[in-house]
This record gives sequence, structure tokens and C-alpha cells, in this order.
Amino acid sequence: MKPTIIDLLNRSVDKYAQNPFLWEKKDTEFLPTTYLETKEQTHLLAAGLIQLGVEIGDKIALLSEGRNAWIIGELGILHAGAINVPLSIKLEESNDLIFRIIHSEAKYIFVIIHSEAKYIFVSGSQLKKIRSIINELPQIKKIVVFDEQPDYHEIEVSLVEIMEEGKIYLKEFPEVVSKRATAIGPDDLANISYTSGTTADPKGIMLTHRNYTANVEQALTLMDISTSTRTLLILPLDHCFAHVAGFYSFMALGASVGTVQNGKTGIETLKNIPLNIKELKPNILLSVPALAKSFKKNIESSIRSQGAVVNWLFNAALNMSYSYNKEGYNQGKGFQILKKPLLVLFDKIIFSKVREGFGGHLDFFIGGGALLDIDLQRFYYAIGIPMFQGYGLSEATPIISSNGLKNHKLGSSGYLVKPMDLKICDSEGNELPNFEKGEIVIRGENVMAGYYKNEKATAETIIDGWLHTSDMGYMDNDGFLYVVGRFKSLLISSDGEKYSPEGIEESISDNSHFIDQIILYNNQNPYTSALVVPNKDALKRYVRRKKPELNLDSREAKELALNKLQREINEYRKGGRFEGMFPERWLPAAVAVIGESFTEQNGLVNSTMKIMRGKVEERYADRIDRLYASGAKSIDNEENIEAVL
Repeated sequence: MKPTIIDLLNRSVDKYAQNPFLWEKKDTEFLPTTYLETKEQTHLLAAGLIQLGVEIGDKIALLSEGRNAWIIGELGILHAGAINVPLSIKLEESNDLIFRIIHSEAKYIFVIIHSEAKYIFVSGSQLKKIRSIINELPQIKKIVVFDEQPDYHEIEVSLVEIMEEGKIYLKEFPEVVSKRATAIGPDDLANISYTSGTTADPKGIMLTHRNYTANVEQALTLMDISTSTRTLLILPLDHCFAHVAGFYSFMALGASVGTVQNGKTGIETLKNIPLNIKELKPNILLSVPALAKSFKKNIESSIRSQGAVVNWLFNAALNMSYSYNKEGYNQGKGFQILKKPLLVLFDKIIFSKVREGFGGHLDFFIGGGALLDIDLQRFYYAIGIPMFQGYGLSEATPIISSNGLKNHKLGSSGYLVKPMDLKICDSEGNELPNFEKGEIVIRGENVMAGYYKNEKATAETIIDGWLHTSDMGYMDNDGFLYVVGRFKSLLISSDGEKYSPEGIEESISDNSHFIDQIILYNNQNPYTSALVVPNKDALKRYVRRKKPELNLDSREAKELALNKLQREINEYRKGGRFEGMFPERWLPAAVAVIGESFTEQNGLVNSTMKIMRGKVEERYADRIDRLYASGAKSIDNEENIEAVL
């Protein structure tokens, strides 16, 4: 019989009872919780939930920062036969949380919410969100609060109290949790995971126990984990990427998992990440491009602060390493091997010191959430802690492919997990040969059970057992997958030509200090247009440098800034630094400058930091329409003047 998540825990407790599984910083140091202790706490919580009235199939929402209680909370929910509805702490109280809790039919909240849930698990810092909307959630029976509170509202109870009740209940009925747990099969739901989506309302992705255990088995064909391997989970635990590549893969092999020390604010928690990395000394980290770029900036800033000589040496070592490493799999070929002795020296005197900032034991990163720029990959490869691109999506639980120490090509999305079937299809569903771009379509035990209460979307996404990812890519002859953009976000020119905007957008924003975000648009229009979010601080510095006598509120200053933005885009045209990188007909001929950034707070960026293209287009539909009016190609129009500085 295929294993459940409960089986994974039981097997690991049998093999690794005294190994540390969870690490959490209490006061001044990280303290371990063993596999046996994890199981004992899980059983206490599960017994408390059963005593509370939780039944098999009940939905329990979970809203909390990453911590031991999050992981034990999910394991307790599953042992009670219930379904966890993990929620992002970045969700706002209003529509986002209410939708997920009601839709998922949750009855309980650990502070969590949208799945017809009747219960909610919640951390103390998230409790105010739930309290502000509880009157709109009449189905909620109980709110379980992770942190002790000075007072509790009518249906609130502390986690400690639930576990104490569980302890008493287990003494009276010692087999209650084991009996409940053995009733759970591999096809039973473990999570309803809400995707933030890029277009419409979020969908509840139904993931079974077997979806998770299958993807753990698949993931372990690409990476080696030993009982001594550690990771620090710096990504949100509500996403299935953290579940599989984080705690469940590590749990399966007796390894250990730490969580970031929570600060009083989100910014304080972010500042704890580099400190916690040094303290826990992880071997593997999961990351997203935004974090990777932040780490890189910090490294470069630290090097520059050490003076011109160190900065020169660092960059010389990087450039030599880039030429030697190439795409990783082909490093040191031909005469490049002659550079090896000098690179060993550079590594000893420079790169090893940089790695100390990551605890000194980090073997590699795994990157997900969005495409990693190849230059970013080359940077981390050069300093001796490769950042390997992976690919997946929540509907696939989520891992489909990844580069790793065993097999890698920088710039690719990696080698496919096994066992799993993948094909590349054109718009008619015909399978394409290697190197031809089309939609990525997969089949395997990691494919979701469907979208909760959305049969139409399920039928459109899973066809004859094949999951249509809506992502575009191609395979090479060595079995590596290349993901190049969203199949359904392809732009269409007036002559019917289809092209992906993502590579262009990423290149422009990465290569310009003056453009923070950019979204291209073309829906069978005469030309491509763009919505641009400028870096106002950089533009103000530019204007002051060029014409210090100008008032920044003057029209002349704003026109100067707008013309600089136009020149940044023109760098991709004939005569520019990046001439020939993309066909000129794909570049934006008209630009709308947007005065505010696309963020999670305004609903235009999802929890994995992807811009939600459909929602941006919907919000700025009027601006886009005006980009095709007479005179729109002139960047210094009144709307842009108003928004630029």
C-alpha cells in the first residue's frame, strides 16, 4: 500500500527516534525536538482535537509564521483525520482570508482560513486578523491560538490547553489516535492549498497524502539527504514547496529542519534570516529569486566596504570562475583547466570567507517560485554554493524538475523527477520533439486530486490524467527541461505571432537601475506596450546629477526622468547595449508609467513574488487602452508626467 504522511513519520520514528527533527530558536539558541518527541506532541494534539470534536474529513485552517507548532500542528491535524488548509500570513483580513475560510468549510482555525473550515489554528501575532472577521465566519467552532494570550474570546482556546486535554484523553483512550490515523488512506486529502493565482479568484488545490509522499519519493531522486543534513526553512510553510523540499523530504530520511526566529514585525523576521543561517549552519536552503538577489547585494556591499583591492580581487575571481564553470556540467573543458590552481587559491582566500556568511556548511540552494536569472546562478556557482533552478507548481505538489549536484545545467530548469511522464505539446495538443517550445504537460502520482468545489477548472486542467501546466518550455537531448514562460500569458501581435514576455521583462528590470517592474502587453494590437514601475529614488538622483538646478516637481525634471526611462528601454534596440537580445517588434513602443509598485498589499503580486499579470491588466485596463490612442508613443504624456517622480 502507498504510504501516507503519517506512515512517513512513523517509519522515521522507528529508525531515527533520538535524531533531532525540528530546530527552533528559544531566547538565545536553537534547541532540537527529536523525532520521538515530535510524534509524542503530535499525538497529544491529535487527541486533543478528537476530544474537541474534530471528525475525519473536517477542515482546519492554519495561519501562522513558520515554527515548530506549524509543523506539529499540521501533523496533529492529519493524525486526527482532518484536512489542513494552510494560509499565508501575508493575506489581509478582508476578502482574501474570508474567501479561503468559507470556501474550504473550515470549522476550526489554528489561526488559519478558506475551505469551509470549522476550526482555525492561529499564532498570537495573526489572531487580530481572525478576530476582526470572526463575525463573518459563523461556521467556525473553535480558534486554537499557538501563543498564550492575556484573555481569550468566547470560542478561543490555547494550544497548550488543547494538548493538556489530549494528554488526559489519551490516558483514558490510549489507542484513540492510532485508530484514527490508521483509518487515513493515501487517497485521503491532506491539504487544500489555495493558489494566489495570476488571473482570477484563488483555487483550492486538493493534495492527498499520496500526492505528498509520491513527490517526496520523486524529489529524492534528484537530491541526496543524510541524517546529518540540516535546512533552515526561510520560505513560507503554507506552500507545498516547503512541505516537500523542506520538512517531508527531510523527515523521510531522518534529517532536520529549522525555522526562522520570529520577530515582532515582518521586517524584524527578515533581518533574523542571515543571523539564523550563521547559527544553524544549514547544508541546503530553499530560496526564491527575490531572496537570492538580496543575498547577492549584501555580499557585494560587504566586499566593496573592504576597499578597492579586495573588490578588484573578488571581481577578478568571479570572472575567472565564470569562464571556467560555464554552465556547470561542462566546467573546466579544454584550456580552461589551466585556471584550476588559481581558482583554488581564490576560493581559499576569498570565496570561503563569503561562504562563512552562510554558516560555512551550505552545499547548495534550491531555487523555485520563479525563473532564476542565469547570471545569478553563475554568481552562486562561482562562490561555491550553487543555486540550482527547479521547476514545479502547486498542482504537481509541486516538484517537477530540478538541477542538483548530480545533474545540472545552469540556465535549465533541471532534470525530471522519477517516476513521472512529461511531454511538450502545441496549442492543438500534439506532442513536440526536443527543442521545440510548447506547453509543459505532466502525468504522475504527484498530480493533484483537483480543485476544491471547482469541477470546471479541474476538467480544463487535468485531461485524461495529464496535468496541463499552462507553462511553456522545451526539452533538450540530455533530458533537461527549459521553462521559458507562461503558455497562457503569451502575447499575440496583430499578425498572430505569439511570444513570451517574461524574459524581456526580467532582462529590462534586472539590467536597469531605473526600472523596478515592467509588464508587457499585446493582445493582437499593432505594437507591444508596457506598464513600467520606475525606481523613483534612482531617477531623482539622476536628475539632480544632470541638472542640479532643477526643482524635482518641475515639468523639465520629470521630462528628463521620462526620457531616461525611454533610453533604458532603447538599450535593447539597434545601437543599444543589448541590441539583438530580443526582436525589436517585441519591445514596447508605448509606455505607461505607474506611480505605485505592484505588491502583495495591493493584490498585484502573489506569495511567491510573481506579478499577477491578469490582475495588473485588469486594474490598469484604461491606461493600456490609451497606449494605443493617437500620440501614445510619446513617453512624456500628462499621465506619465504625473506618475514618474
